[in-house]
Amino acid sequence: MNSLATLLPFIVLIGAMILMTRSAKKKQQAAVDMRNQMQPGSGVRTIGGMYATVKEVSEDTVLLDAGPGVELLFAKNSIGAVLSDDEYNRIVHGIEHDLKADADSVPDDASSLAETDAPVDAAPSEAKSVDLGKKDAAEEPAEAKRDEEPKRTDGDADAK
Repeated sequence: MNSLATLLPFIVLIGAMILMTRSAKKKQQAAVDMRNQMQPGSGVRTIGGMYATVKEVSEDTVLLDAGPGVELLFAKNSIGAVLSDDEYNRIVHGIEHDLKADADSVPDDASSLAETDAPVDAAPSEAKSVDLGKKDAAEEPAEAKRDEEPKRTDGDADAK
């Protein structure tokens, strides 16, 4: 009974190690499958965060088209993700997928949902803005200018 109690932590540790290695192998295999589905014309993101279009795929390398006249040769394992066409166009070109054809339209504000005849104020009248910028030298008080003296930075400020 005593020997079973001493072996139980080791058995649990070995079981946890087996489960972790299986999980890592599954993730690694998923990454390999993702890289194998690359075809010319696919949009990709590198592990460095660069977005490009696949131009050619070889055994270990990928030729990427990063812009007009810019072709880059990357190792195949440096591709972080193969993106769908919609996602690539949204990120790189700013083209949004037409969601209105897929779902009902949702208003941008709640004013169209209210059934009142009263007009809604578009903007508050004469709201005073707060200036968070630095003041110009012309706006500083005259006393502040007289009190300021150039600071000495040579280390011998008041030594004689």
